[in-house]
Amino acid sequence: MDASIFAILVQDGITSGAVYALLALGLVLVFSVTRVIFIPLGEFVSYSALTLAAMQAGKFPAAALLLLGVGVIAFLQETFGLANSARRDARRPSGRSFAMALGKFIFFPLALLAAAWSVDLQKAPMLLQMALTLAIVTPLGPMLYRVAFQPLAEASVLVLLIVSVGTHFAMLGIGLVLFGAEGSRTAPFSDARFALGALAITGQSIAVLATALMMIAALYFYFDRTLSGKALRATAVNRLGAQLVGIGTASAGRLAFTFASALGGLCGVLIAPLTTIYYDSGFLIGLKGFVAAIIGGLASYPLAAVGALLVGLLEAFSSFWASAFKEAIVFTLIIPVLLWRSIASPHVEDEE
Repeated sequence: MDASIFAILVQDGITSGAVYALLALGLVLVFSVTRVIFIPLGEFVSYSALTLAAMQAGKFPAAALLLLGVGVIAFLQETFGLANSARRDARRPSGRSFAMALGKFIFFPLALLAAAWSVDLQKAPMLLQMALTLAIVTPLGPMLYRVAFQPLAEASVLVLLIVSVGTHFAMLGIGLVLFGAEGSRTAPFSDARFALGALAITGQSIAVLATALMMIAALYFYFDRTLSGKALRATAVNRLGAQLVGIGTASAGRLAFTFASALGGLCGVLIAPLTTIYYDSGFLIGLKGFVAAIIGGLASYPLAAVGALLVGLLEAFSSFWASAFKEAIVFTLIIPVLLWRSIASPHVEDEE
C-alpha cells in the first residue's frame, strides 16, 4: 500500500464515518429518551434514497402513499385516545387536539401527496427534490412512534426491542412492495474534483462531510441552548424526574423519533449518489451506525461520533485488505467493546 492508496482509503473512511455518525446520534437519542433500540432506522435511509431516485427518474414517490396510510392509522389511534381522555375528564377540551391531529396525520400527508402529483419532480431542482424527500420520509418517524411504540412506552426494554424488530421486518416488506427489488442511484450533488497532491477529493465527499458537521453542530446548539432541547436532555437523563416536573414524555418520544428519522432520511440522500441502494440496503448501513452507538454505550454522543469514524475507517481498510470479509470485520468490532463495557461497568438489576 502506497501513500496515495492510503489517502484514498482514509477519505472513503471519513466520508462513510460521517454518515454512520449521523445514524449513531439518532440511535443514541432515541434510546436515551424512549429506551427503544431503533432497528428500523436503516429503512429510513433506503426509503429516502429510493424516493429521491424515483423523483429523478420521473416516477411517483410511492413513499407519499405510505405516509398517508400510516397517518390514517395514527389519526385513528390519536382520536381514540382523545375520546378516552374526554370520557375520563369531561372538563378537558379536546377540540384543539383533534384539529392538530387532523392536520398532522391527514392534511399534511395529503398536501405532500398533492405536491408530488402536481409538480414535475424530474425537472425540479435537486434541492427541491431533496426537500420533498425529507418532508415525506421524516414524518414517518413520529407517526411510527405513535402507532407502534407510544402505546408500549412503559413496557420493558425487551418488549420494545421485539416491537422494534417486528417494525423493521414490516418496513422491509413494505419497501419491497413500494420500490421493487431493483437498486437505484441518484445524480451526484457536485462533479467537482480538487487535487491535493496525489489525492483527488470529490465534491460529493466534501458535501457529505460538511453536511454531517453542520448537523452535529446544529444538534449541539439545539440541546444546549433551546428549552425544548433541554427538556429532551432531561427526559434522557431521568424519565421519571422529567415527568414529575411536567415534561411530557410522549412529546419527547415523538420529538426524538422525528430527529432520528430526519437524520436517517438525510443519510439516505447523502449516500444515494455514492452507491446503489436497494430496498434492504438500509439494514446493514443502520447496523454499522448501531456499532458506533454501542461504542458510545448508547449514551454518549461524542463517543458515538468517534466510534462512527472508527467504523468508517475500519470498513475502508478492510475492503482493501479483505473485501470478502469487510462486513464481518466491522461487526466483530462490537465484541471487544461489549466485553470491555461488561467488565468496566457495574452490574445492576433490570428495572421492573
